[in-house]
Amino acid sequence: MLNALEVVTTVVVGVMVGVEFSVAFVMNRIFNALPEDSGQLGRAHGGRMLGAVMPFWYIGSLVLVAVWAVAGWHHHGTGLVVTAGALLMLSMIMSILLLVPINNRGKTWTPENRPADWKEQMNRWDRFHYVRVAVIIAAFTLLAAALT
Repeated sequence: MLNALEVVTTVVVGVMVGVEFSVAFVMNRIFNALPEDSGQLGRAHGGRMLGAVMPFWYIGSLVLVAVWAVAGWHHHGTGLVVTAGALLMLSMIMSILLLVPINNRGKTWTPENRPADWKEQMNRWDRFHYVRVAVIIAAFTLLAAALT
């Protein structure tokens, strides 16, 4: 049963990493290359869509990691799992304090009501997001290493 939990947790966190990596290095670059207001509208829609799903994914991932750590407390690799959990918690704190406030503003913007500094705010979100992606990649790497 512990083996199944380890694999499921690693897959769930890995897919989350893939989505966040794709946002950072694929989707936002596509949005930035679109003509006129299309990019801003795409980012707003993405902010609404992923903003509704990601809290459950982050919390669910952290819960799975915590269950793995408790269930496998006396097994090899538990330190890696606990460290991965701490990194996922850091990513959630970063999200709540740094990214969500910008996302909550950006997802309501239209070409008619966006602020003059909307591009600077999106660039700030992107920079914070790059750091968050690095943190969750590190967490995923530790989980994968704990499987061995």
